[in-house]
Amino acid sequence: MPPRNLTSVSPHIGSNTNTNSSSSDENLNMEDPFNQDANEYESQSYDESSSFNNSNTNLNAGTKNGGSSTPEIKQHLLNYNSSFHNSSTSSLVNPFSSTNKLNSLYHDNSKTTEYDRYPKRLSGSRVSSIHSSNSKAPSYVNKSNLDSDSFSNSSDRSSNPFLVDTDFSPFGGYPASSFPLMIDEKEDDDYLHNPDPIQDADYEKHRIWYDFKSMDKRYSLALLGLLFFLFGGAALFVVLPAVTYTHVTIHHDKSNANKNTTSVGSGAVILSDYVYPQLSAIRTELVDPDTPTQFHTRKAKDGSLWKLAFSDEFAAEGRTFYDGDDQFWYAPDFHYDATKDLEWYDPDAVTTKNGTAHLRMDVFKNHDLYYRSGMLHSWNRMCFSQGIMEVSAKLPNYGNVTGLWPGMWSMGNLGRPGYMATTDGVWPYSYDACDAGITPNQSSPDGINFLPGQRLNSCTCEGDEHPNRGTGRGAPEIDIIEGEVDTNIRVGVASQSMQIAPMDIWYMPDYKWIAVHNNTITTMNTYAGGPFQQAVSATTTLNTTWYELGNTTSHFQKYAFEYLNDNEDGYLRWFIGDNPTFTVYANALAPNGNIGWRRISKEPMSMVVNLGISQNWAYIDFPSIKFPATFEIDYVRVYQPNDSISITCDPEDYPTVDYINAHPKAYNIWNYTLWEQTGYSTPKNNLTGCT
Repeated sequence: MPPRNLTSVSPHIGSNTNTNSSSSDENLNMEDPFNQDANEYESQSYDESSSFNNSNTNLNAGTKNGGSSTPEIKQHLLNYNSSFHNSSTSSLVNPFSSTNKLNSLYHDNSKTTEYDRYPKRLSGSRVSSIHSSNSKAPSYVNKSNLDSDSFSNSSDRSSNPFLVDTDFSPFGGYPASSFPLMIDEKEDDDYLHNPDPIQDADYEKHRIWYDFKSMDKRYSLALLGLLFFLFGGAALFVVLPAVTYTHVTIHHDKSNANKNTTSVGSGAVILSDYVYPQLSAIRTELVDPDTPTQFHTRKAKDGSLWKLAFSDEFAAEGRTFYDGDDQFWYAPDFHYDATKDLEWYDPDAVTTKNGTAHLRMDVFKNHDLYYRSGMLHSWNRMCFSQGIMEVSAKLPNYGNVTGLWPGMWSMGNLGRPGYMATTDGVWPYSYDACDAGITPNQSSPDGINFLPGQRLNSCTCEGDEHPNRGTGRGAPEIDIIEGEVDTNIRVGVASQSMQIAPMDIWYMPDYKWIAVHNNTITTMNTYAGGPFQQAVSATTTLNTTWYELGNTTSHFQKYAFEYLNDNEDGYLRWFIGDNPTFTVYANALAPNGNIGWRRISKEPMSMVVNLGISQNWAYIDFPSIKFPATFEIDYVRVYQPNDSISITCDPEDYPTVDYINAHPKAYNIWNYTLWEQTGYSTPKNNLTGCT
């Protein structure tokens, strides 16, 4: 194999056809490297195929003659490698640069071939010349000589996947060793290799801000698109349904307030000066839209049709009745101590389901009481004066098991049910005279009356507190029904009554003015009252299918009372279904003994429905009662004469609101049992003296 002739492939080394030359210096023409005119090969190309073949031919020839490189060739290698170094910086320089003096070393223009300035592949001779500067250069050259057969055939090299070009360059043709990294050079990825702790800490602290700053146009548009879809989806699926359902987009003004007014005689009472944008639990009309139109009137005793003034069908599912949840009702959270009940009334026990209001009693320890139940009030929210109060209900438990106490009733708004300080000296007075009837115990030592006297009588002294001086005020009670069971015949009965004070002698009204309409099912109640109230009451037997439980299908039944409070022609009539049970006329409450007329209530009456349990009411058959027990209310409706619509708790002739607001301790704290405990004074009267 001939020795390699490096001079035939390098553009920087002069060629010499005499391979046996004794001096390599003679082959070099060291021209001025800074002379640009002498650089004849600056723009010439490097032909890969020719250089590769020529180098292999010369190298093989040299090897055959000498078996190894001659000293001259080695000297050329050293000089060629030394030319890669800059004498001033001792750093490698680009041998192909126009400023490199090696470009002027080649002096034989006749032997020049076209070379590729940016070769895609490097020949073995260049590898040898580049690495000749290190201490292993001779051994590398020898190895190259020994392996020269592998370079003689380019097809063998390309077909061998395990043969790697030792001078592979990632820069597209330049030798890797020709591109050293200088310390003062700046590259785009320097921050990855030279971290700055201070800058990194600041970046971590403000990462979001830096990420926003570094976002390009593409990512900015993507972020804007994402935000658009998020806000658009929220507007479409949350905001739009809410504003549509609540009708807030509909213009409201006070000019339409007459839709929420009801006439009182020749005038009008505005329930609210503002027409509310409504949620599902709020109504702008007193008549429930779910009330069928055929029930918008009801025939009264005299045959006239009375108008539906208020209704609640409880059709909305899942209503709650915590104080403030509903505009007409609230469920109290207290113990009803006035009748020594065994349950705690809890708003949790009242809701609406399947189109009815559910008052549920269960065995659940609450405030050291072992039963929990529900009550609904309309106190100081919705009241009426005169008319018909009708309730459709399904009574709880079995119709032949005694113990539970379902009630549907009304009471004057000056007394708040369960707040005993407010009823002290007010319940159940309906009295407008100024005589012994307003005094404590009715001025009778026989114990007929244990009441403290009528606190808000018609003859209070000037300057003392009174809702409207000159008018006797109170909180009379009218019960649509109080459910119980007759233990003798083991069937449910309805007690329907009115509670009044002061009392008749022996608690006996004038029965000539009381009518029982069906003696086979209705009888006057043997209980006529006690020292705290007189009860004008009758009981009517009930069908066991009108109860929650039983052997047959249960049904709702409607219960009602109808009254007019005229002093001469007034009356009070009770109903079960469409059938009247008994009627009390105004004359039945005529003067008796040392007391005067008791009047059928002229007070604004609030409405109450509740489910209680008390040993003061009936014998409790604990083993037979099935808990939980549910008292279901289908609807509550109020009808009034067309010329006497009064759905307000503060009518002009019998105001209540200002007086209630002036005594918040009594009307807001149910633990007070007596008026004097609240610290408010009791008005004096002309009968007992104003001094």
